[in-house]
Amino acid sequence: MNVERLIEMANDIANFFAADPDRQAGIDGVTNHLRKFWEPRMRHQIVAHVRAHGASGLSELANAAVLRLADIDAK
Repeated sequence: MNVERLIEMANDIANFFAADPDRQAGIDGVTNHLRKFWEPRMRHQIVAHVRAHGASGLSELANAAVLRLADIDAK
């Protein structure tokens, strides 16, 4: 899948969870959504993008969730 589209989708998900006043709950919400609803290849691609290019294009909340996803997948 096109990484720009994955970034757009991750940012849309993060925008939804940004309404939560608890930042950690927002990060958890985005991370859980990505784990439940994204195919493994989509998750691997967004994680690889962040590892190679940093937060390039991702909102702060989406980036934090992808970094947490990377940590979970590494375990």
